[in-house]
Amino acid sequence: MKKYLILALLSGCLQVNAQTKNVGFIPYKDGNKIDVLIDGRHFSSFLYSSQLEKPILYPLNTASGLTITRGFPLETRDQERTDHPHHVGLWLNYESVNGLDFWNNSYNIPAEKKSKYGWIRSVEVLQTKDGAKEGKLVYTANWERQDQHVLLKERTTLIFSGTAHTRTVDRITTLTAVKDTVYFKDVKDGMLGLRVTKELELPSNQVAEFSDSQGNRTKVSASTNGANGDYLTSAGKKGNEAWGTRADWCLLSGVKDGQEISVAMIDHPKNPGYPTYWHARDYGLFAANPLGQEVFSKGKESLNLRLLPGTSVTFRYRILLTSSEKPGIVTLQQQALEFSKKK
Repeated sequence: MKKYLILALLSGCLQVNAQTKNVGFIPYKDGNKIDVLIDGRHFSSFLYSSQLEKPILYPLNTASGLTITRGFPLETRDQERTDHPHHVGLWLNYESVNGLDFWNNSYNIPAEKKSKYGWIRSVEVLQTKDGAKEGKLVYTANWERQDQHVLLKERTTLIFSGTAHTRTVDRITTLTAVKDTVYFKDVKDGMLGLRVTKELELPSNQVAEFSDSQGNRTKVSASTNGANGDYLTSAGKKGNEAWGTRADWCLLSGVKDGQEISVAMIDHPKNPGYPTYWHARDYGLFAANPLGQEVFSKGKESLNLRLLPGTSVTFRYRILLTSSEKPGIVTLQQQALEFSKKK
């Protein structure tokens, strides 16, 4: 009892001392980009150009101004990896939706193979709402085949907030099947994905090779770029042991430019497959995949989510960035508890 009282008091102190900052939006005239400002500083941009295979948030910056996302393929930076061009910013999609691969689609897929991949297109921003404590961006989009046949309608709400040392994104995405029954096969690549800066990669001397659902192979070299990141899950798994395990949250932390930075993903109890499996790789892919149960459990579990026409499923996640200090377990537990109370 004493232990939990101390935790509660610590959580309360952290919350009282955290003063929220104003959130605002700046839309671009071309209609393909909206900047997100917190306390007058650039936090991220919502990018939804028709040239992209899905809408993304890119980059993601800490309150102190350090970027935690990889630059490639939108920007090139010294000593950064240039593998997996579909890993860009922060996104949400899936590897197998009625047999179409939404996850691995990118400019790198040859035209003759594109029919095997899906797009998230026809993005329409419904609302941007500034706020003294939080800001909200709402958009809709279509999950489509190459012939523009719509499988799923997406409606996503992004809620942004921040303090002197944190930046937070709450993402609520509802997917609705349109005319077809939609099947999400249990696979490895999904669902909420983030590709991080080289400093947050885990140190590794291994050369790895990965293939997508169509057999396209990508090699990932050993890290020689100052990688010093490490994973920690709510279940106590660290480093590479976090991959393929379930937990309420997962934290990735490291040092960049002499400053402690971190990013945490928090699952919501109402999500399918809760607590999610973590598709957390040492080379910088950080993802939550609640739908790949058969793969991660080695056949002991299965989900194979199915949506009948007109039915929906909702996914809720919190992404928490910190700078100058690494959040402790108490802070993450408090964040998870607070987020779990959101509808």
